[in-house]
Amino acid sequence: MATMERGNTQNARARPESEEAREHDDRTPVKERLEASAAAAMLDDPKIRRWAYRIGAAVVACAVVTVLTSWRLGLTVAVLVVIGDYVRLSRRSSTVAAWQKSSAAERRTEKQLKSLRRNGYLVLHARAVPRDDEGVSDGRIDHLVIGPSGVYAIDSEKWDKRLPVRTMSHLKLFHGPFNKKDRLDEARWEAQMASIILAEKVGFDVPVQPSVAIYGPSIPWKVMRVRDVDVYAGNRARSYLRRRPKILTESDVQRIFQAAEDALPPKYPD
Repeated sequence: MATMERGNTQNARARPESEEAREHDDRTPVKERLEASAAAAMLDDPKIRRWAYRIGAAVVACAVVTVLTSWRLGLTVAVLVVIGDYVRLSRRSSTVAAWQKSSAAERRTEKQLKSLRRNGYLVLHARAVPRDDEGVSDGRIDHLVIGPSGVYAIDSEKWDKRLPVRTMSHLKLFHGPFNKKDRLDEARWEAQMASIILAEKVGFDVPVQPSVAIYGPSIPWKVMRVRDVDVYAGNRARSYLRRRPKILTESDVQRIFQAAEDALPPKYPD
């Protein structure tokens, strides 16, 4: 009996040792897996991948130049490779999200509209048009212009200059073979929504005229109304507004502008 008890005691003591050994064996692979996962996560980081690319390119450049000339020049070239890639990438990137940036066409129209301030025109850029009662926006007016001659929703477009622009019976607009009906309908809808919203704010009707300023292709007319949307060459945006008859007083302009600021929020708030 004593022998058996002693044997059981040895077995009992042996078990924890074996379990401890198994735990130790299990811990090692887990640690390795965690390290591998961390390494994989680091490689997934685009910044780390970019620096790895820079360092690799710098090492290759250094080696080649060192073999051909000297190690000092090779080191200099390696540093220049890293700096050059960093500068090139920083110029292409921006802290402002791409979808928040105004297009080249929008900037050109904005520049024209700035000079109209002395003529009593006020402008809001990139304003959201709420679609429902909760203020969910489904549209954007590039330039909402409020001045003595009325209220205008201007959309700036950059089209391929190689394709001609033509109309059919003031009902259809084509850019080459492409029918721009959807674009005109969208511009008209945005203006209609803005008109309804502003009228509710100020207490009187506020007609908003939709228009599309086109940059790129030649436009064979001054101003053409197609599907109730004024269409013209982008460089005519200023004259399009300035030559119209006055229908609003200065106080009307200020009142509508304040209503627009409140009711039509920025599409891309800071």
